[in-house]
Amino acid sequence: MAKILLLEDDKVLSKGIQITLEKSGHTVIPAFTFFDGAAACATQTFDLFLLDIGLPDGNGMDFCRKLRTSSDNPILFLTANDTEADMLEGFSAGCDDYIAKPFSIKVLRHKIEAMLRRSSAENVPSNRFCYKDLIIDFDRMNVQKNGRDCRLTATEYRLLEYMAKNRGKVLTRSMLLSRLWDMDGNFIDENTLSVHVGRLRRKLETDPKNPQYIITVFGIGYTFGE
Repeated sequence: MAKILLLEDDKVLSKGIQITLEKSGHTVIPAFTFFDGAAACATQTFDLFLLDIGLPDGNGMDFCRKLRTSSDNPILFLTANDTEADMLEGFSAGCDDYIAKPFSIKVLRHKIEAMLRRSSAENVPSNRFCYKDLIIDFDRMNVQKNGRDCRLTATEYRLLEYMAKNRGKVLTRSMLLSRLWDMDGNFIDENTLSVHVGRLRRKLETDPKNPQYIITVFGIGYTFGE
């Protein structure tokens, strides 16, 4: 399912769109101003963007141009400005499609699903690990669970990356300690390793006492996944 930024200043319309898309399993992050949308993009990654053109503190066209400097993901304008000139300006700014207000929420949902299918087919990540509801983007060093970013320290990320890339193998504590020492240039003892594993579980696991990702192999070390 996709993580979607919804930049729309009409709060009633925004709520209706959010409820509909979340019923389809998507994660929707609403923003009501240009500033709020920019702040969301600065801290999170999105699979698709729904943008209103008229905003109280800016213009959706400018927001689209800004997005295109860092993202190739689909952009759909929600707008009453559906003249040919407006549409050409939007496509020039980098949008993928328009839907004119007022519109059917059902039609919007199907349009979004079609855009996501095309985007998925055209942009298959070459260096991404997916397991259950966890996604690790090795190129961006980004970790998401249920579509939401997980904030990890550098050491936590490196530990998770090493375990994920060796899924199915039992990694001894000495192997993990050696790996972390090689990466950071600092000695890490077994107690520190246990602390890092515990922190990772609290950040990633739904129930840290019954982990689904980082599994203890008693007396030996750990393995990733079931």
